[in-house]
Amino acid sequence: MSEPFNTWQARFERLRSNKIFEAVVIAIIVISALVIGAKTYEETTQVEQWLLYLDMAVTIFFLIEILIRIAAERTLLSFFKKGWNVFDFLIVTASLIPMDDSEMVLLARLLRIFRVLRLVSMIPELQMLLSALVKSVPRMGYVVLLMFIIFYIYAAIGSFLFHNVDEGLWGNISLAMLTLFQVATFESWATAVLYPAMEVYPYAWIYFLTFIFLNAFIFLNMMIGIVLDVMQKESAQMALDNGEGEEAELQSLRNDVRGLKAQLDRMESALSQAYSPAPPHQNDAGGKHSDKPTTDRF
Repeated sequence: MSEPFNTWQARFERLRSNKIFEAVVIAIIVISALVIGAKTYEETTQVEQWLLYLDMAVTIFFLIEILIRIAAERTLLSFFKKGWNVFDFLIVTASLIPMDDSEMVLLARLLRIFRVLRLVSMIPELQMLLSALVKSVPRMGYVVLLMFIIFYIYAAIGSFLFHNVDEGLWGNISLAMLTLFQVATFESWATAVLYPAMEVYPYAWIYFLTFIFLNAFIFLNMMIGIVLDVMQKESAQMALDNGEGEEAELQSLRNDVRGLKAQLDRMESALSQAYSPAPPHQNDAGGKHSDKPTTDRF
């Protein structure tokens, strides 16, 4: 690899790692989000042309920024090995769709909305939160399955008991599950669901309170606990990668202990070899050992 290429690659790498450059990119992402939001107002028709120019400037900036990040890598393949780089590249390339084509304007606007997600790739803390959310989904799946079973059982019971109270709420098991979802979200459930049922069945409150206790308190807290547990592990891993926090200190201590143990093992091996008895010498004639001391003959 030529020396000028290494020099330019090092310059681009320093620029990419510059905090001011990262802050400018984040500011441009926020401006891009504000431009997208401003286009939803009818009052902006007077400055629509200026908003279009601003959108073009933001698109060009993102294109230059992604090219700088690509040039900062030693090889093109190393850039695309990172998932967030692939995500940013797809968002930027999708933003190059022109806005002036009437057939593509809706698609172009929808794709430009996703440029706001680039904040996740620029801020490590947001990456940690999203990674924790994705990793907690498989564990939450079992909780969701258990919640569905409880929903199904309560919906069947509610359909049998309250179908004569309100057919629109309890007419079948599907409507009953939607009603129970409304109850679980606490959206006007007392006046619209609980009180009409209690007018016919005074003890209906037992049915609703047990359902709320299971779903709103137990299962919801289980999901929160799963997410917090995964977030704690991801935060510890992030601190370990950055060399910060207690986890990094513990890892450093473990490495020091391993190094000391290896050094002690080497010293013990060297001492054992130094103090081990020397093997007896063999005579040159017959290869037999002689225990008598030899004397010089004159």
